[in-house]
Amino acid sequence: MTLTTDQITPDAATVTPDVVPDGPGAPAETRRATSSLHARDVFALVGAGAAAVALTSVLFGRVLPFDGAIGFTVVTYLVFTALYAVLVSLDENGATIRARLARTVVHALAFLLLAALLFIVGYALWRGREALPHLNFFTEDMSGTGPLQPLTDGGMVHAIVGTLQQIGISLLVTVPLGLACAVFLNEVPGRYARFVRTIVEAMTALPSIVAGLFVYATAILALGLGKSGFAASLALSVMMLPIIIRAADVVIRLVPGSLREASYALGAGQWRTVWTVVLPTARSGLTTAVILGTARGIGETSPVLLTSGAATGLNLNPFDGPQTSLPLATFTLVASPEKTMIARGFGCAALLMALVLLLFLLARLIGGRGPGQLSRRQQRRRAAASLRDLERMAPAAEGPAPAGDRPEGPGPTVPPPAG
Repeated sequence: MTLTTDQITPDAATVTPDVVPDGPGAPAETRRATSSLHARDVFALVGAGAAAVALTSVLFGRVLPFDGAIGFTVVTYLVFTALYAVLVSLDENGATIRARLARTVVHALAFLLLAALLFIVGYALWRGREALPHLNFFTEDMSGTGPLQPLTDGGMVHAIVGTLQQIGISLLVTVPLGLACAVFLNEVPGRYARFVRTIVEAMTALPSIVAGLFVYATAILALGLGKSGFAASLALSVMMLPIIIRAADVVIRLVPGSLREASYALGAGQWRTVWTVVLPTARSGLTTAVILGTARGIGETSPVLLTSGAATGLNLNPFDGPQTSLPLATFTLVASPEKTMIARGFGCAALLMALVLLLFLLARLIGGRGPGQLSRRQQRRRAAASLRDLERMAPAAEGPAPAGDRPEGPGPTVPPPAG
């Protein structure tokens, strides 16, 4: 038996919702609060913080024979955590208490790391504020400047040029080799690939002094290359290469396998798929891998000291003669007892941080877009190419010409078959 809608009568116990009118006269909707932070949470945080500061002040000032800012901060944080857990337990269950404490610890660690980073950058800028405003600091070298001369004499152009040349040569060596090795580890699996991956992972923890000694023993002593910026670049390449390979290997491994399968289904080969699908998809991550390797190599001092040596004059030829770098100049100048030399050393540290930031921004501009994201110029070129293809395919889309419009006359002569 089939019931129709007319035969169904509503039950007396059935509750039907009120129909809310829609239109200009409709009542305003009540906005729901989706935030997880409530007033009681704010009161608990503020109360626990104030109580922790007050209790720690009493302990350090009247009860315990302790002093020092670091100890006061540590004890205050521990007391704050305990008090906050007690306040949260008055309204919440055990799982919520653990979640709130975990969130508090994570936020505290993030704040601590940010504060440490800001302190390092700010301290270098503050100590180098005496040397950075002088133009000669960026245009002159230290070949004719002594330790007792003022900051208006001498500069760090020789260290800037040395750093740029050494890291540039290192990138020319490590980027092709690193990306090729990462592609090999992912596209050619096997025992040899596992062996190479193990060696790369071990080399990521290689001490910088060992890399410098390796290049010094092989390139300088065995091959007679001589101390130069190129030898320093080789030592930096030994430090940068495993970092780039390891990071690029992880990034390429994250490329979805469905993209490779789609490329194979369209008839592309393995290496064509790698060049046109895998590498463009992982471009942003590969750029990050190069940045990580550059950050590892650009701040090394001992490999440059062993393979290039220290120089106070400008050397534009990285293949002949000693050539200093910004980290090595910072190490040499800060060790001096003179205040002007120490100010120059901190100025070099500030320049090194600015150089790393500049390289990071350039790398973001080159490889920052994700897969499929085009710039405005690329979009215009893509639109122009589509328009040309449309004009080219328009006659074929109209179909063959009618029989009456075909030109009259004998068609092409077909020669008779032989024999």
